Amino acid sequence: MFKYILYLALTAVCTAAKQPNIVFLFTDDHALSAISAYGSKTIKTPNIDRIAEEGAIFQNSFCTNSICGPSRASIMTGKHSHLNGFTGNLGAAFDGHQTTLPRLLQNAGYQTAIFGKWHLKSTPVGFDRWEIFPGQGNYYNPDLLQQGGGRKRYQGYATDIVTDLSLKWLKEERDPNKPFILFCQHKAPHRTFSPALRHLELYDGKDLPVPSTFFDDYKNRSATLAKHAMGIAEHMAWDYDLKVPSPLVKEYNLPGRNHIKDVEYPRMSPEQKKAWDKFFEPRNRELLEQWKAGKLTEKDLALWRYQRYAKNYLRTVKSVDENIGRVLDYLDESNLTENTIVIYSSDQGFYVGEHGWFDKRWMFEESLSMPFLIRWPEHIKPGQKHKELIQNIDYAPTLLSAAGAEVPREMQGKSLLPLVESSSKEWRDAIYYAYYDHGGEHQVPQHDGIRTERYKLIHFPRSKEWNLFDLKNDPNELVSIHGKDPKLLKELQSKYDELKKEYHVSSATIPSSRPQPWWKQRHKLLNKRTKNGSGKAEIVFIGDSITQAWETHGKDTWQKYYAPRNAVNLGISGDRTEHVMWRLQNGNFTGLTPKVAVVMIGTNNTGHKMQPALETAQGIRAILDQIRSKSPDTKILLLGVFPRDASPEGKMRKRNEEINELIDDYADDKHIFYQDISQVFLDDKGTLPKEIMPDALHPRQQGYQLWAEAIEPTLNKLGLSPITK
Repeated sequence: MFKYILYLALTAVCTAAKQPNIVFLFTDDHALSAISAYGSKTIKTPNIDRIAEEGAIFQNSFCTNSICGPSRASIMTGKHSHLNGFTGNLGAAFDGHQTTLPRLLQNAGYQTAIFGKWHLKSTPVGFDRWEIFPGQGNYYNPDLLQQGGGRKRYQGYATDIVTDLSLKWLKEERDPNKPFILFCQHKAPHRTFSPALRHLELYDGKDLPVPSTFFDDYKNRSATLAKHAMGIAEHMAWDYDLKVPSPLVKEYNLPGRNHIKDVEYPRMSPEQKKAWDKFFEPRNRELLEQWKAGKLTEKDLALWRYQRYAKNYLRTVKSVDENIGRVLDYLDESNLTENTIVIYSSDQGFYVGEHGWFDKRWMFEESLSMPFLIRWPEHIKPGQKHKELIQNIDYAPTLLSAAGAEVPREMQGKSLLPLVESSSKEWRDAIYYAYYDHGGEHQVPQHDGIRTERYKLIHFPRSKEWNLFDLKNDPNELVSIHGKDPKLLKELQSKYDELKKEYHVSSATIPSSRPQPWWKQRHKLLNKRTKNGSGKAEIVFIGDSITQAWETHGKDTWQKYYAPRNAVNLGISGDRTEHVMWRLQNGNFTGLTPKVAVVMIGTNNTGHKMQPALETAQGIRAILDQIRSKSPDTKILLLGVFPRDASPEGKMRKRNEEINELIDDYADDKHIFYQDISQVFLDDKGTLPKEIMPDALHPRQQGYQLWAEAIEPTLNKLGLSPITK
């Protein structure tokens, strides 16, 4: 017995030794145009470049949703925004209890740590050690939320501080006998583009080249482009963005916005302010005197704004590159380089004057693109350059594969290891992108689309417009050819539809709340039930009005069969799959660990809009994945969708039968079990009697009794003790 235990221990040690360490270096809003490995003509980034030179660089790397939080959520989950529940920065907090990369790596024996920018509105889950910025964080003397509660203010510059914390953990806090993953995540170069004092002189007295599209007129494309609110000339704030203090703006009557106050200068120490003022004050005065003397036109002012913004942006990048060098040097010095995967990436790209813009969001190349460089000396030959189309949903499967861990079926990305280890040519020929916000701060409308090697198709649902770009002949995306080549447009629209099906994108799978006050109140009630049922409930019912009515028509049966099992009812009248998804991502079920979850949903997808069966089935699949993520040990009893029509020939019954044929395949008889009990409600002719369901939808008391009797044997097989009658 001792020998066997020793064998297991040695096997575990050997397995751990083979697992690579992972250092994930991450920034916010880093444009490819500001990385010399990607051909930048304005900045040298030797340390980022080193990762490419000693490993691989991906030249067609894209985000799923070009905004900070959603991109990070896709990295953590390997799923598009609509399925991981974080579609925009202004919505609900990210649910870290779903299946995520750090949690899976913990299960695989990894130590996990994150320092810096989290930006998912929730407390990190799956990390052994963390310190994160509240929200966006600050560049100067930043506060960091502490793992034990509260926050701590650090003196200095954020990029340096995040690196200091990361190196301290690597050197002093981790267990050297276990593999690790470190997320070192910087605020830079995100707005407000505040450089470190040591870099203020960089680019001083030198004009940066102006992008050829800086004065874009937005013609020949969607009418929504001209309605943006992210123009350098029109929308940047003097104080907040451009470092010209408000009193001076008022004194000299400068045109343009100044509605946001600088948040960094008030945080600075006297010494920091002195150095800051020494640099910016004379340069600001020079601009203001020229404006006062009438020597500057509006165009001159726009170009000055660009120079001030772009230089500060690049100065923040310089600090990032220096600190990446510090991490790479430590790996070398500590003999960790050979068996450590190092990745450099950013949550999306950024506009540094292209189209006259700053910020991101639009599906144009500058913000759709995100850097991805990876080094792993034992497995990746140096100097590789890849043109395959990859996305941030691929990161988690890649790292899980490298760690020898199983990649969950629900992850939508693919491991990149076959590309870097064997130059495999079997790969996707298009990527799907979706931006879900409805305007907001920068007036960028909801849109989605696909990108192939050569073409890009964008759909704007509100204005019902299509834009199509030939990236070979029009790399700046200045003219949409959607009306000039109808055959090509149709081909790409077919590919667009194909990818939406592949990634389960439809109204049935995009989480959505409902506006009615009573619905919001009911949702709060169910969250309370969820909290009260935590650790107690043996069974949970999830669904729509049919489930909710266990509290009315089915009350007596509920008291007999389910109250003794501390059951929780999570049904809301009128809900479709997308509403249940939203509820599960916003409190319903969080913390519950029942033995069984009974799911019956989808009849309103049919009844309200005759939704295609595949779309409804995909919504049901997404719900099952959410439940499995939140409570892996819970067995799910998936019920076939109830008939919805009295007659066997009814259109809605036929549609629900189509759904049931699809969802039957979800059963694996290990975690998910399928049972269609529709027949218990029907008479010998297949008709739905009025005494069972008067409206062919909602069961009455007898119907709920039949329901309970039909599933009871299955519940017993799934681990629930029989009800004592």
